[in-house]
Amino acid sequence: MASSEEHREEGEEDYGDVAELGALRQRQAGYAWADVASLEPAAAGRAVRVRGAAQRVRAKGRMAFLVLRQGSATVQCVVSGEAARFAAGLSRESAVDVAGVVALPREHVRETTQQEVEIQVQKLYCISRAVSKLPISVDDASQNEEDVASAKAAGKQLAHVGQDKRLNYRVIDLRTPANQAIFQVQSEVEYAFRKALRSEGFHGFHTPKLISGSSEGGAAVFKLDYKGQPACLAQSPQLHKQMAVSGGFQRVFEVGPVYRAEDSYTHRHLCEFTGLDVEMTIREDYSEVCDVVDRVFVAIFDHLNKNCSKELEAIQRQYPFKPLKYLEKTLRIDYCEGIRMLKEAGVHVEPMGDLSTEAEKKLGELVRDKYDTEFYMLCRYPSAVRPFYTMPCSDDPLYSYSFDVFVRGEEIISGAQRVHDPELLTSQAKARGIDVNTIATYIDSFRYGTPPHGGFGAGLERVVMLFCGLGNIRKTSLFPRDPRRLNP
Repeated sequence: MASSEEHREEGEEDYGDVAELGALRQRQAGYAWADVASLEPAAAGRAVRVRGAAQRVRAKGRMAFLVLRQGSATVQCVVSGEAARFAAGLSRESAVDVAGVVALPREHVRETTQQEVEIQVQKLYCISRAVSKLPISVDDASQNEEDVASAKAAGKQLAHVGQDKRLNYRVIDLRTPANQAIFQVQSEVEYAFRKALRSEGFHGFHTPKLISGSSEGGAAVFKLDYKGQPACLAQSPQLHKQMAVSGGFQRVFEVGPVYRAEDSYTHRHLCEFTGLDVEMTIREDYSEVCDVVDRVFVAIFDHLNKNCSKELEAIQRQYPFKPLKYLEKTLRIDYCEGIRMLKEAGVHVEPMGDLSTEAEKKLGELVRDKYDTEFYMLCRYPSAVRPFYTMPCSDDPLYSYSFDVFVRGEEIISGAQRVHDPELLTSQAKARGIDVNTIATYIDSFRYGTPPHGGFGAGLERVVMLFCGLGNIRKTSLFPRDPRRLNP
C-alpha cells in the first residue's frame, strides 16, 4: 500500500491547486492510472490515480466525502486531515486528480455507480476550478422526464432544466448520465452501420459538400460565394454517390454532414445532421436495396440491444421509453395498401399525395397493432412526391420504385432505384423546375454507360432518437443546428 510519506517530495503538498501536468506527474508518481468504471472489489489495496469532476462534496468533521465522476461512472473518495478542508472548498464540476488506495466501504455507497468500493485519498489536486455558481446543475439536468411532468401536472415545482437552457450550456448538459449514454449509443449505431455494410461488400467514401447546384431540387439550400461562383452546401451526397457508381464502384456508403435550409421548426428536423448514405448497383429489382436496408438496420438494432444495455438503462432512467418492436425479417407494405389501411381507419388521405406527419403516425399505430412491429417499409410511392432522380415503375409510371422506412410512426429512411437514363433524368429535372445547367456534370456522368442502381439515406441523429423514443432530435445532436440556433 502506498503512503503519503513514500510519495511526498520536499516542499510538496498533498493537496492544492496544481494545473501543470509535469508537476502532477511528479507528485503522483507511484500511483497507477485507473478508470473509475473499472474499479471493483478485486482492486482493493491498489494505489490508483483517477481524474474526473467533483460532482458533490459532503464535509463531516475532519473528513470530506467527494463523489468523483468520470464519464458516467462515479466513485466515493474519502478525504481526511488538512486535505478535507481543501476538498470541502471545491466548487462542483471542478476537474480534480485523486491519488489514493482502493478500499472496501463498510456499506455499499448508494449514491455512486461503483457502490462496492471507495478511494482512501492520499493526494488531492484541483486542476481546473469551475465557477462557484454554475448556470445549470448536472443534478437538475438529470431529472426524470416523467417526474418533472407529473410534478407540473400536480402544480408542484421540481428543479429541472428546460431544453433551450440545456443547449445554451451544452458542455454542462452533456455531463448527465443520460447524455453520456445517448452519444455512446450514437457511436455504436455508426460502428454497427459501417460493420454491417462492410460485411455486405460496401466501401466507404467521401463526397464534396460544396456543390454548384442543388442536390435534391428546390430552393432550401445554404447558398454561398465560391471564389466568385454561386455555390451551396450539399443537401445530401445523392448526386456524387450515384456518380461513384457510374465510376465503377458497385457498392458504396458514406457517413458525413448533410445541410438542409428548410424552415422546419419541428421535433425531428435539423439544418445540419449526420447522413448515413448508401448506393449500390441493382441486378434484377429495386427490392435488392430494400433487402440491404432490412439486414443492415436489423443488425444495428440487434447490436444495440446486445451491447448497450447499460447505456439504454441510463437513458431509460431519465427518458423512459419502451423497447423498439421489430421483426427478424422487416415488414414491407405497398403504398396503396397503406392508403387503404388509413382510409379504413377513417383517416382522410390523398391517394396520390405524400403522407402527412399525422397520417404517418397513425399508420405506424395500425401496423404495430396488426403486425406487432414498429419498424417497417412502405414501398412504391407516387412518382409525383419523390425526387427527380427516382425511377418510375415500368408497369405504372404514376408510381415509382421507391420506399420509406418508419420507426415508431416516423420516417427514418428514404430510398429508391435511381434514373440512370440521361434523357429521362433531364426531363424529370426540368419538370421539377431544376436548372439542368447546374447539374450538367451529374447528368453527363450517365452518358458514359451506367448500370441500374439505387440506394437510401438516413439521419444518424434520427435513428438514435427513434430507437430510444427520445421525442426530440436535439437530444441526439451534440451541438444542434436548427433554424434558430447557431451556437454554441
